[in-house]
Amino acid sequence: MNEFVLQAEDVAIHYGGVKAVDGVSLTLERGQIRGLIGPNGAGKSTVIDAITGRVRLTRGRVLLGGRDVTGLGLTQRRMRGLSRSFQRTSIFGQMPVRKQVELASHQMGVADSAADADAVLHELDLMPLADAMAEDLGYGEQRRLDLALALVGRPGVLLLDEPMAGLSVKESLDLARHLKALTSRWDVSVLLVEHDMAVVFGISDVVTVFELGRVIASGAPAAVRADPRVREAYLGSAA
Repeated sequence: MNEFVLQAEDVAIHYGGVKAVDGVSLTLERGQIRGLIGPNGAGKSTVIDAITGRVRLTRGRVLLGGRDVTGLGLTQRRMRGLSRSFQRTSIFGQMPVRKQVELASHQMGVADSAADADAVLHELDLMPLADAMAEDLGYGEQRRLDLALALVGRPGVLLLDEPMAGLSVKESLDLARHLKALTSRWDVSVLLVEHDMAVVFGISDVVTVFELGRVIASGAPAAVRADPRVREAYLGSAA
């Protein structure tokens, strides 16, 4: 039997007459990367907001490790192992790298926040930059630091909203390599919203395609890439 670490069931987010998300169901298995793609405004980021508790559901429910967390707030879900990053980095530019990762770990209530911070920095190859001010890092390094902040406390589920935004091809592939390694070494499951198709189809175990707040296709990357409706609605000649 598959072990679902995350389940979103019939999730809907309506703003008046606007159906931003309309009856979306998703699952995430342990150690899996599920990529979410679709045109701008298709509802991908809104689904992440709904899963993390950032917005209130019109209907549906969210389960984490089989337990219903629909009534819990964002912080409570984070403490139960559900973490996320945003399209824009949430780092503190005038604070040293290690200090802010350790502070984030301390705020999570981790008993040994120093050891937790060191583990995260080692995993993301940031230890050589531990004493550098975040504002002095290259943009690719800042994105890795943002990921480090999301990883303190060893969350079991990680939701990433366009982590490759603004990165060069080399930086994107480097971050993708770290993400893939995390799923096996740290037993992290990832829900990935991303516009970089090379990354999504390169590291995802499953790809889900959104259009107008609904799922129009979901499955193995090769099958989704070959789906005529997906090619017409989104991938086009890039497929």
